[in-house]
Amino acid sequence: MSFHQKNPQGSPEQHLQTHSEMQDLEVAQVSKALKETHLSSNPPLSGTSKEAPAAGMPSTPEGPQSFCSSSIAITATSSSKSDESSSNQEEKDSTLQAGPDPKNVPIDALDHNVGLLVNFLLLKYKTKEPITKADMLKSIIKVYEGYFAEIFLRASERLEMIFGLDVKEVDPTNHCYGILIKLGLTYDGMLHGEVGVPKTGILILILGVIFMNGNHATEEKIWEVLSLTGIYPGRKHFIFGEPTELITKVFVEENYLKYQQVANSDPPCYEFLWGPRAHAETTKMQVLEFLAKVHGTDPDSFPSQYEEALQDEEERARARFSARAVSTSMATASSNAKPSSFSCT
Repeated sequence: MSFHQKNPQGSPEQHLQTHSEMQDLEVAQVSKALKETHLSSNPPLSGTSKEAPAAGMPSTPEGPQSFCSSSIAITATSSSKSDESSSNQEEKDSTLQAGPDPKNVPIDALDHNVGLLVNFLLLKYKTKEPITKADMLKSIIKVYEGYFAEIFLRASERLEMIFGLDVKEVDPTNHCYGILIKLGLTYDGMLHGEVGVPKTGILILILGVIFMNGNHATEEKIWEVLSLTGIYPGRKHFIFGEPTELITKVFVEENYLKYQQVANSDPPCYEFLWGPRAHAETTKMQVLEFLAKVHGTDPDSFPSQYEEALQDEEERARARFSARAVSTSMATASSNAKPSSFSCT
């Protein structure tokens, strides 16, 4: 049953409140799933955020949803996790000055504006339109201008955690922002002209599971972790739709994942590995840094993976150096092979 079916007579304010609750639940689930990616090889870290609520997962919409309604129903940060990561981003962003204490504003009011801003940013991403602070204040935040920093940072974290998108300030003078796919990836899981939302967040989660489990993860393990976010095989998710084809076909065809039978398995079982495109576009260190950020720690808190990621960085640096040397050598040889030009008078 969809949200609108559940609340046929509800007011817009009630709809927004329910959407906010769905967002808070989803981000808690994704945060928990990301933290679970390391449990097979590392003990749980202290100081991590609270686990997701055990119940209350919204049921799956039955009918078609517009881009607007589906993108409102998205992940959000729990208040503690949002506040924790917000401080680091505030230092980096020259335009986000500290505003009044958010505790002086009703939580629902801030949550409503955060949810609306996420929807606004997703729409701008989809239409490739420029994003300015002035537009955000005029279209969404309005009377809560003094709380822009808090609202913007929480909305940015939702985009990062769930959709795998980074909001970057591209013009500090005019307070203009762009939205990029995280970790250097170039595909957001959306087919051309598709009505929906970016699905890079699922891909990043899967890449993390694979890396943290020795560079391969069984299909069972992948679904075990995804289930913590409310994503199950054969079941339509209220944000991302039915995920099986996306994971076992689309991401595989795009060369982000390899999907193969485990050697000598009987009955046959299957596993996922990083595909060549994942190796080309992102690195183990970037994925580890993202997972560490979710844990509120540093990459070296995962010693074996950190050592492997450092080795990967060194190998990539050597490969780049060798490629440049070969290119320079070939250019020199080509120049020396050219016949001299003479001018006859």
